Amino acid sequence: QVEVAESGGGLVQAGGSLILSCVFYGRTFSLYVMGWFRQAPGKERELVAAITPGGSTYDADSVRGRFTLSRDHAQNTVYLQMNSLKPEDTAIYYCAAQHHSSSTYDYWGQGSQVTVSS
Repeated sequence: QVEVAESGGGLVQAGGSLILSCVFYGRTFSLYVMGWFRQAPGKERELVAAITPGGSTYDADSVRGRFTLSRDHAQNTVYLQMNSLKPEDTAIYYCAAQHHSSSTYDYWGQGSQVTVSS
């Protein structure tokens, strides 16, 4: 059974930076696409960034150039480096895992709150 666990959220001023981490447990990490989603109050959940086992990445338009996603196969961990944070980045951020042969993210973390003050 796969489990993922986020850490690293918190409160930061606009223009600041945070790093979110997500540790993957239970299966072969290198077989999974890893994604970060976020959900702000009153809004739908959206995909922020994703990274394939080979390291190819996707970034949403709203974060491109500010957020960087990376993965460490030795630590079974993905990192979301968030720079130049804006108040509109405030949300609960969720880490999720998708087996490379699947079309859906099947494993989700509990979420980590990120709050950006103006």
